Amino acid sequence: MSAAAATTSAMPAHAEDVPRQLHSKPVPADRLFRGLLRGAGIAVLAITGSILLFLVIEALPAFRDEGWRFLTQTNTLPPDEFGVGALLPYTVLVAVISLVVALPAGLAAAIYISEYAPPGLQRPLISVIDLLAAIPSIVFGLWGFLHFMPQMLGNDSWLSHHLSLLPCTSVQPDEPQSYVGSVFIAAIVVGMLVTPIICSLSRQVFSQAPQGEREAAYALGSTRWGMVRTVVLPFGRAGVIGSAMLGLGRALGETIVVTFILVPTTGFNCHILQSGGNTITDEVATHVVDFGTGGLPFLFAAGLVLFVMTLIINTLAAIVISRSRSGSSTQAD
Repeated sequence: MSAAAATTSAMPAHAEDVPRQLHSKPVPADRLFRGLLRGAGIAVLAITGSILLFLVIEALPAFRDEGWRFLTQTNTLPPDEFGVGALLPYTVLVAVISLVVALPAGLAAAIYISEYAPPGLQRPLISVIDLLAAIPSIVFGLWGFLHFMPQMLGNDSWLSHHLSLLPCTSVQPDEPQSYVGSVFIAAIVVGMLVTPIICSLSRQVFSQAPQGEREAAYALGSTRWGMVRTVVLPFGRAGVIGSAMLGLGRALGETIVVTFILVPTTGFNCHILQSGGNTITDEVATHVVDFGTGGLPFLFAAGLVLFVMTLIINTLAAIVISRSRSGSSTQAD
């Protein structure tokens, strides 16, 4: 019997099952870095909580006056009566339509830049996308109001004629001014504003797909699109969801574009091609001075509703992302 075998046989039977205890003493630089990260995280939570607390305190008078009617009241002229019953549907419509426009365009551009663009063209395209994502909202608002909206009136009329069976697309009377400042036009411009954000984030995730699994897909006879579909897209699923939710939150909170394009209206009209609409951000930006101190609690209450709605969306997105980590579908069992 060898010495190693004798030593092994002399050890207790349960000794191999006891894990080794490893103790490491962090150096001062590690402790400093950890403290900075902890402080930054606590600061973000504290700032967000302070904003929420401020909105709750300032909105309490409005909720005391209106109660739950605040969520269903369609009047937008405080301080007599005020509610977000007509503002919430418009806010959601603009955000959802803009995401329907931005998500396919952003993903297609991200896939092209990451997988199909020649190496000499990738860097310029990445720079252009990053620059577009940094353009201020007011530039998109001016462009949409002065150039895009006049060009879209004919397209809106065509859609109204050919999709007249749908209740949300019929417009009466059929005149050019009936399509000016519609929810559809505002949502498309907001979608163009959100597209570079989705494209930039998705491209960064797609570019991190494992090179070994790309080559393995090619070795098994896959085409480039087959490799993208089976390797890149599953690996970047969580990143795509995160970019889509970030774009949705950006669209929900957009103010300048909808203020420039939408024609303010009272009540809610489901015809997205017809002139008129009003979102929560547009209402706050337009009437923050007109309402005076008596109406400010109602505007704070509207902002609180939007804040809570965005918080719920981000929480749901975090849950979905945590259950769909990038690369989980490409890892071997």
